[in-house]
Amino acid sequence: MLDFLGTLQRTHTCGELRAGDAGKDVVLMGWVNRRRDHGNLIFLDLRDRSGVTQIVLDKDISPEGHAKAEQVRPEYVVAAKGTLRRRDTSALNPKMPTGEVELVANELSVLNDSRVPPFSPAEDAIANEEVRLQYRYLDLRRPEMQANFALRHRVALAIRNYLSAQGFLEIETPFMTRSTPEGARDYLVPSRVHPAHFYALPQSPQLFKQILMISGFDRYFQIVRCFRDEDLRADRQPEFTQIDLEMTFPQQETIFAVVEGFLKAAFHEAGVDLVGGFPRMSFDEAIRLYGIDKPDMRLPAMTDVRSVISPQTAGTLKTTAALPVIAVRIPNVGELSRKERDDLRLLYPQKVATQKIRALDDFKRLEKSFPEEMAKVRTATGAQEGDLLVLVVADGETVPEQRVVGKRLPPRDRELFEAAGQVRLALAQQFASRHRAFEKKGTADDYKFLWVTDFPMFEWDEDGKTWIAAHHPFTSPDEDDLKAGRLTSDPGAVRALAYDIVLNGTELGSGSIRIHQRAVQSEIFRALGMTDEEAKERFGFFLEALTYGTPPHGGIALGLDRIAMILAGAPSLREVIAFPKTAKAIDLMVDAPTPVSDTQMRELHIRPVLKG
Repeated sequence: MLDFLGTLQRTHTCGELRAGDAGKDVVLMGWVNRRRDHGNLIFLDLRDRSGVTQIVLDKDISPEGHAKAEQVRPEYVVAAKGTLRRRDTSALNPKMPTGEVELVANELSVLNDSRVPPFSPAEDAIANEEVRLQYRYLDLRRPEMQANFALRHRVALAIRNYLSAQGFLEIETPFMTRSTPEGARDYLVPSRVHPAHFYALPQSPQLFKQILMISGFDRYFQIVRCFRDEDLRADRQPEFTQIDLEMTFPQQETIFAVVEGFLKAAFHEAGVDLVGGFPRMSFDEAIRLYGIDKPDMRLPAMTDVRSVISPQTAGTLKTTAALPVIAVRIPNVGELSRKERDDLRLLYPQKVATQKIRALDDFKRLEKSFPEEMAKVRTATGAQEGDLLVLVVADGETVPEQRVVGKRLPPRDRELFEAAGQVRLALAQQFASRHRAFEKKGTADDYKFLWVTDFPMFEWDEDGKTWIAAHHPFTSPDEDDLKAGRLTSDPGAVRALAYDIVLNGTELGSGSIRIHQRAVQSEIFRALGMTDEEAKERFGFFLEALTYGTPPHGGIALGLDRIAMILAGAPSLREVIAFPKTAKAIDLMVDAPTPVSDTQMRELHIRPVLKG
């Protein structure tokens, strides 16, 4: 027979009692973490969110409580009433914050029992993630998970408090809205009232937050749930939380200062004090130096060393002086075994887009063949003894003329830099235990922030043979490019007033200065191949809103889940989202998604169409 709570009132949590509380009458409630039976003495480690306290059931003091403790097993829910005492010197446990005290119980109530769980929440790690997700309510009891969510709460609260103090208003936007292009598939919600019509769950509150600026709210923010139907990975979930903000009359610097401010407040809650402003880098510079628009700067940048490679040597390397020769340096790798060198070749891309890419990894052989030029490569890269050097080149038998407008990289050059960036990341992961750049030392130096700016306005979609928005179609183009007429003459050269905030190779957030004039917005829609009629059908409400005195405005959205993941040192977003989906977008705990009844389908005027 299980006990009822009755009038029993918890006086303390299991993690708060210390030596100074000795002698107090205490009532604790929680889960049995561990049980140890020493005959006349039974010890229960009682756990709740705050920690663990040892409970002593002495048969001489409480025969009834001792008898109940004999039946108790891990994960039973119990209440213990008694007197707190100091432990004997020989029994102190310095590994527990409560390790100087124990509760001598004169009463034990068993509030609920438990089946034998598939894993113990007292364990430090559970290997099978599917089992963890299926029994998420047990997994979330683990102290590591509880700490992750306590950290996430403090981070979100710090951000909310900071933005409120800066004059931002928190305003909610709809979850059911119309489908708009945001870069991924929408989750659609069929309307029962309007047959064959659908709402879309928001990929972001983009248009609504712009309309709030048109409405005169000046500064808006929201810690908001968003939804994207896309393939999943470690840092991506179909439903996620972002810190969304927008403001009127901003320069990019204004937005950067606000974001850096709330990130410093958030990181302070995690015990990390960030100092100074974050560095800036253009998109083109990021591609040249790191081969990616979200560079991890904990390792050295790449170096284009074509200027020190003679045409004759380039010919021997089967490339040409007209194309980059990119040196990738990974520090402190040391000598490689033959097997390690053979394994490396599996990491290198063989073909990227229009070019065949080769990684020349035997640098010592190159030094023997071209000693003077390779010495210059070492100097240019700053390589030290023990550093790994790899040269990345492209076959250069035919190099078509590449027209470049403004500061944009030629397409073949960009392909090569991006391929070298993949080589760099693969080497960085392969030798992480040697260069140790990814190891956390508990200081602000562990976190390398970067603003990436001047993104391309458009990207070419080879399948659709058309230009698409690289950010989203409400991003303002660079004024100089707009005045020069490049929207029509050379869309690929147009720069956007867009920016990303990057941390240790992870994109935390993305934002832009928005278009605030209807004529410019219509011109962008036309550049994307949209007719005026199509634009009116899809965005008529927004185009009309732009005609009623829209102020210049801009904003950004950062992933709260990603910030929490990085601060917690977690390997994936699933460690900081309470009820995540698997890589196949399945909730194993509730077994979703599932079919629904024919009645529900008829009410929504839809029916499934299955492939095959």
